Amino acid sequence: MRLAIAEINLQALAHNLAQVRQFAPNSKVMAVLKANAYGHGLVKIAQHLNDADAFAVARIDEALALRAGGLTKPIVLLEGFFHQDDLPILLANNFQTIIHDENQLSALENAKLDEPISCWLKINTGMHRLGVAPTQLNDFYQRLQATNNAKDTINLMTHFSSADDISDTKTAEQISLFDSLVQGKQQAHCLANSAGIIAWPAGHGDWVRPGLMLYGVSPMLNCTGEQHNLKPVMRLTTKVIAIRDVDAAQGVGYGGCWQSAQPTKLAVVAMGYGDGYPRHAKHGTPVVIAGKRYGIAGNISMDMISVDIGANADGIKVGDEVVMWGPELPVEEIAQCATTIPYELVCNITPRVSYEYLE
Repeated sequence: MRLAIAEINLQALAHNLAQVRQFAPNSKVMAVLKANAYGHGLVKIAQHLNDADAFAVARIDEALALRAGGLTKPIVLLEGFFHQDDLPILLANNFQTIIHDENQLSALENAKLDEPISCWLKINTGMHRLGVAPTQLNDFYQRLQATNNAKDTINLMTHFSSADDISDTKTAEQISLFDSLVQGKQQAHCLANSAGIIAWPAGHGDWVRPGLMLYGVSPMLNCTGEQHNLKPVMRLTTKVIAIRDVDAAQGVGYGGCWQSAQPTKLAVVAMGYGDGYPRHAKHGTPVVIAGKRYGIAGNISMDMISVDIGANADGIKVGDEVVMWGPELPVEEIAQCATTIPYELVCNITPRVSYEYLE
């Protein structure tokens, strides 16, 4: 019997990509597949995003895995390349690169390449992570146009820092700054991540970069994907492996920090931080067994979690399925219970979890 399983619903994935196009009907879609497609399986997810216009990953090894998997769409390296020796690899595999600092630009200018590479020039409009300063933009742009190692079309990109919060004016300021900086540069523009796609249509530009929303999870504060007509792609499940009787006031789990006020039963389920479940999920974090919610009791172990199922146990037995998150239990809610973000939860699924792709 397989225990921990991540069911990946590929119809939900297709639905979410269609929703991206509903939000941004005049933009091309660069589907973001970094970090193993946000924990969903890099190549398999890419193979079911045929309607995307391009893919984006963080690093060269992710891009090479896509090519090895037979994917031929344009691939953009969101962190760019890290050494001049990477450039022949980019050229041979038709990868597009971000240029975000002087080291990268100098390496590109000084390389000996048989053909030019497609480049995106990233501008720092307020994220203060990667990107050239506004005062550097014209110099970088002109140098990219001048070098024979970059294709003539120099696309322009930025990244939002606070788009998940519609009450924050920072995103509007970033859009305004970007628009003023690129005025007169007739190249493709790309600003919006998932939150930007949903909440900031003024920043849609020629390209949008959906990441988290492709997987049916909301990028917005205090929201679930369902509120944006998105469908969860991942359903994380396991099984009940034991049922225990516990008297009142008996400590449960490491440290004995959870106690019941009355005699109860615990369902021990085969899931833990060794599978990627958040160790800091608090007591009472919900799971779903037989269509009903129950709360976690005690600290999360590496391989097991105890769940308070009540004195009557509602007919729960060993072997019953336990939903840790999925359509019936939003991962956004579990993230709040663990004082983290849903990005971290879906990305942290470990290799011992079995993946099951539902066509």
